[in-house]
Amino acid sequence: MFFLFIHSFWKYGILNQAIGLIMPRASAQVAIVNSASGFVPDWSRLRFSDMIIGENGSVTYPTSRGTESRIWRAGQSIAEFMELGDFETPELAIESLNLSTIARVQRINLNQQRLSDFQLTRWQTLPNLVRAVPSLGNRSVGSVRPIRDFVRRFGINGGTIANASRYTSLRNIELGRGINLRNYPLTSIPNIQNASINRFANWQDSKIIGVPGLSTLTWDNLPGLRSLDLSFVGKVDLVLRDIEANRVRSISGSYQEGFNVPCLQPNCAHVEMAGVGRTTGTQWISGKVQLVRGGFGILRVLNGGKEPTGRHPFGSAFKQVVWNIDEASGKVQTAMFFRICKRIAFVRTCSPYFIGYVPFIDYWEKDPIVFGQPNSLP
Repeated sequence: MFFLFIHSFWKYGILNQAIGLIMPRASAQVAIVNSASGFVPDWSRLRFSDMIIGENGSVTYPTSRGTESRIWRAGQSIAEFMELGDFETPELAIESLNLSTIARVQRINLNQQRLSDFQLTRWQTLPNLVRAVPSLGNRSVGSVRPIRDFVRRFGINGGTIANASRYTSLRNIELGRGINLRNYPLTSIPNIQNASINRFANWQDSKIIGVPGLSTLTWDNLPGLRSLDLSFVGKVDLVLRDIEANRVRSISGSYQEGFNVPCLQPNCAHVEMAGVGRTTGTQWISGKVQLVRGGFGILRVLNGGKEPTGRHPFGSAFKQVVWNIDEASGKVQTAMFFRICKRIAFVRTCSPYFIGYVPFIDYWEKDPIVFGQPNSLP
């Protein structure tokens, strides 16, 4: 009976299942939670500053202000070169935050910050500030030191800030061109900390590190995450490397091509999925071996218009891509890829998701995995 028991363990995979119960399962470069929907990031421990890029890269692109460049180096945090506008998505809603909220969570004393620490103040004009900061226009010029020093350069010495903002001589002059922002405390402009980020002109152009405390703010404090739909879930069934070719039951792709893009080439390393109904047997193709069309508007041409195939289980802020596959151990490493988004002539445009890789969640065979939307199956 003992030998029959051991034989059954081996033949029918019971041994593998038993080992699977005692071995640690999915891991990640980011902390994870085993939720009812499957493995998801532990948003209370996920921060921009911890997202470390794995490869060097650079790109040049047109903007409303002329040609701009992004350069990144392996080992660098994305907070250092990614901008707020790159994450202008309802799943995060970063732009609805204000400095007071961030400072309260992060226990930052804003009185010790300088105006220069809040990067977007550099390109605000006086009319911009009056529109952005609550009640600022009603204050006298002399009561707000940085505004006083700014307007004095143009021969204005009295009246309200709202009246001063109407002078044509300074209507288009950026604050950072008129005064040295390092010389003033951040709170020397009253209520600036209570204005939501999206009230400021061209807020999208600020780097993540250009907002005090944002780079280390955990994502559970981003209000948009509550809207994520995690109902479409499957299971990692088989991990298969590049000997696989011409896979047509793909469950990966892009917003532009859909998420059932077949892999019609000799090398189709992928993860085969299992789940309810026709989910079983679908393939999430590795982004290392298959590129798909991405992006929209003017910036869609960046990176040749291509991005690694993948999915967006956690929204459009980043793309989850199957990256390194180890068939022998049944392990698959996934990665995050990001995009550049800009408003050019008031029209939003985004590049393909090609900035990466940033290590994400690792899975083993039989682990649950969130697919996200859409829930179309080939």
